[in-house]
Amino acid sequence: AQQGRVREKAYGKQKIYFADQEQLPAASESELRGLDGEIAALSTKVQALQQSCRQMEAELKDLNSSMTTSEMAGEIKELRKDCASYAEKLERIKSATNHVTPEEKEKVCSEQKLYCKEWRRRKRMATELLEAILEGYPKSKKQFFEEVGIETDEDHNVTLPAAV
Repeated sequence: AQQGRVREKAYGKQKIYFADQEQLPAASESELRGLDGEIAALSTKVQALQQSCRQMEAELKDLNSSMTTSEMAGEIKELRKDCASYAEKLERIKSATNHVTPEEKEKVCSEQKLYCKEWRRRKRMATELLEAILEGYPKSKKQFFEEVGIETDEDHNVTLPAAV
């Protein structure tokens, strides 16, 4: 700093030293334009390289997330074993002698419909009867059900099957 090659600035207790730019030669307009062109060219090159780097990183990520040949072979082996067990299970089901015939299935379905219809009819009759009794009853519906000992479908979380 005493020789004049670097400058010194004091900020409170701190001192900052920097090169004396007055000793450097001043650049002409043509040199500045040349440097600006070089900066622009290098900036586009940097962007192209960054884009290429991103593409390569994406490809690397895809390759790392995909299975290796040995893993794929193991997966194929497992899938073939599963397929064989399912084929065997299908053959056992096909060869079984206790199949339900369509007539038996239709009979069971019609019986279920009949029983559900009867259930609805009886529930409706019981509800109407209980409502008639409750009209003249001084206590609440819940207290009446407790006194008489009535358990409803709702008490046991039972619902009627949907009508088909």
